[in-house]
Amino acid sequence: MKRKSTLVFVCLVLTACFVATASAVTMGIVTGSTKGTYYQFGLNIAQLVEPYGITLKVAPSRGSVENVYAVFQRPNTQLGIVQADVLAFVARVHTDPVLKEIATKIKMVFPLYNEEIHLLGRSDLSGFGDLQGRRVAIGREGSGTYLTARLLFEISGVAPAAMVPIGTDDALAALKAGQVDAMFYVAGYPVRLLSTEVAAGDNLALLPILDPGITDFYPRTTIPANTYAWQDSDVSTVAVKAVLISYNFRHFNCETVGRVGQLIYEHLDWLREHGHPKWKAVDLNYPLKGWQQYDCVQKKLTGLPTYQASPSEINPVLEAIKDVLKQ
Repeated sequence: MKRKSTLVFVCLVLTACFVATASAVTMGIVTGSTKGTYYQFGLNIAQLVEPYGITLKVAPSRGSVENVYAVFQRPNTQLGIVQADVLAFVARVHTDPVLKEIATKIKMVFPLYNEEIHLLGRSDLSGFGDLQGRRVAIGREGSGTYLTARLLFEISGVAPAAMVPIGTDDALAALKAGQVDAMFYVAGYPVRLLSTEVAAGDNLALLPILDPGITDFYPRTTIPANTYAWQDSDVSTVAVKAVLISYNFRHFNCETVGRVGQLIYEHLDWLREHGHPKWKAVDLNYPLKGWQQYDCVQKKLTGLPTYQASPSEINPVLEAIKDVLKQ
């Protein structure tokens, strides 16, 4: 009877400890538009980590530059998703000294998936080089499309007559109206806007990006023929990786971010099955140039077991109770 009472007491203590721990760990991740892939990835990660006592609050944002600031400045925002070229953009194009200082402390948790660079322009243009002296819509200021477009012009030496900082919906309207000659949109294909709002009669085309300076910096890729109903041939372009980031935190945030990284790594199969379709294209071990993986994540990945359990298969309290009963 005494042993039974002791076991019940131990179980209650373990349960209380688990509940207390779960309620105490609240984190945040800053993503992108609520209609975009970044936001959906954030929701998927939040769903994954919840059974392990981590409440991950998912916040939308205006883009990669804001996300770099947010991870450093906002309370309880330890994670963000950005384009992989954000650090190069800050180093070569952005003039804010505070942002440059923050960027030196940003670390990669994991590389995620490729986002193809769509360059949509008038059908009489033949490629990226024809943007010299043209009016080009480059995305809303601070967005991933904006920073990539600015960086493309910086590293290629191509100088447009004007870089117009407007969002993609407005950019497409301006392109159809002849107010700009081309527009950028950085996103994994197929892009809904280009699927539903562009038709063959608009006399627009995806333009290839083959500039040697650009292809030395970005990985080459192809948008296959018929990705869009009005696109009848393959288009050579380049891609940029989406990256899950954190700041170079120490102590408590180091531990919690490392734990989230460990859960993502252990349960990638679960994310591929239950999350956004782009999880199927994620390679967590991809060697991404220019980025250093957060050491707090690396430590958690050392010696992981080969068994990849799904979140529903593990209940820490029950496992602890089983250990007690074995004694």
